[in-house]
Parts: sequence; structure tokens; C-alpha cells
Amino acid sequence: MNEHDAIVNPAKGNGSLDLGPNAVMVSSESDLQILCGMMNLKGDRFKKLLMSRLCIGGGDNDITLAGPFIGAPYTVMLLEALIAWGARKILFLGWCGAISPDVKIGDIIIPTGAIIDEGTSKHYGKVDGSLARPYGNISESIKEALRKKGLSFHEGVIWSTDGIYRETREKVEHFQKKDAIAVEMELSALFSVGKFREVEVGGILVVSDEISTFRHLAGFHEKVFRKSRKAVCEVIKELFTNASILNLN
Repeated sequence: MNEHDAIVNPAKGNGSLDLGPNAVMVSSESDLQILCGMMNLKGDRFKKLLMSRLCIGGGDNDITLAGPFIGAPYTVMLLEALIAWGARKILFLGWCGAISPDVKIGDIIIPTGAIIDEGTSKHYGKVDGSLARPYGNISESIKEALRKKGLSFHEGVIWSTDGIYRETREKVEHFQKKDAIAVEMELSALFSVGKFREVEVGGILVVSDEISTFRHLAGFHEKVFRKSRKAVCEVIKELFTNASILNLN
């Protein structure tokens, strides 16, 4: 399978931009606002893309923020556009639900892989149930930046699903046995596309809720969750505004 198999391929068109190599895909609107504020990206730096927007840096701050979005198919549409417009090192920032009892609300996770339980990866040569991994070295840069800030984090496999309301006890137990520590909706597809297109894709997650005990414990309004999200955004800002230090250029 290769990109030339497809009848329609991502491409630049009228109104497309020439983006720098570094991009952050931010799944939530609130985190996108935090990052845009930290990086001083105002309204005149925004551009609409599909149902999302790009926040585009300039000068020494040559970074693109893209979001919000949800679900593997739409997220991959955005990623394909970013790649076609010039992005080559992409970091995904998202939230997840803990399925390991050792992972709690507000914890930070660096995914080492994502089990495919979504329908997009198979179109990029991945098989349902297989493991998609981060492509390139961006995950190592993320971990180094977290350590420099004194922030602890988990490393482990994530379960990526299309069925947010079909996280049954049977499924949770199944993925717990596969040593998955959390669940979300996009990462396996992002990793699959990264490998297919040969661009670096890594991820960082903040735990928003827990289902490890087969009951839903929501932490979306918890102080520890908000604090961790802000800390992660600060790390991302430093990481990408000092990209040469961490080999992101």
C-alpha cells in the first residue's frame, strides 16, 4: 500500500498555507485557548481549517496549533492537511480515561503505543487489534521536557476506540489484560498515519476520568486536572519555542 493507490490525495490548494515543520494538534477547545494565550497567538494569527482552526506563529515562534477535533476520521483529515501544508513533526495533546488502577485523574501519560479499536487505521495498512506506535523521536523530546520541569508521568499502551459510549466492563477487562493503561479516541490512527506518511507523530495525554473499577469517575472539573493541563501546556510551549535545543527543527 502506498499513497499513490488513492484516487484523492491530500494536497495544497488555493488558500493553503506554507506551514513550518512543527505542529501541535490540540483536541480540546479549552487547551487550545490556553496554548494560544501562552504563545501570544491572537485572532489575526487564526485560519479556519475544516471545522477547526489553525493558530499560526511567526518569526522565531514557527509553530502551528490545530484544533479542536474529536474522533479518528476527522482527526486524520486534519493531520493529512497539516502534512500536505508542510508539518513534519506533530505532537498530539489530548485527554483520556484511566483503565489502570495505577493511573488517576490529573496524571500525565506518554503513550508508547495505541491498540487499534477504531476504523481509520485499517485504511493505512494497519489491522484491527494491532498496535500502532509513535513514529520518530518526538516522544523522547517530550519526556525530556517533562523531566526538566520535574513532572512525573506514566508510559504505556493506550486503547483507541470509536465507541466512547461502548466502553463495557468486558472491553475494559479485555484491554486491561493487554496492559493498556488508558482509553481515548484518536492516537492509534494518528500513529498509523505518521508511519504511513513518514512524519514524526507523538502524543501526550492528561487523565480526565477513570473507569478502571467499571464505574465512571469524572474529573473534568477537578483542580488537579486543570493544574496538570496547564503544566503540560507550559512544557509544550517551552518545547516548541526552544525547538532547536530538543532537536525538533
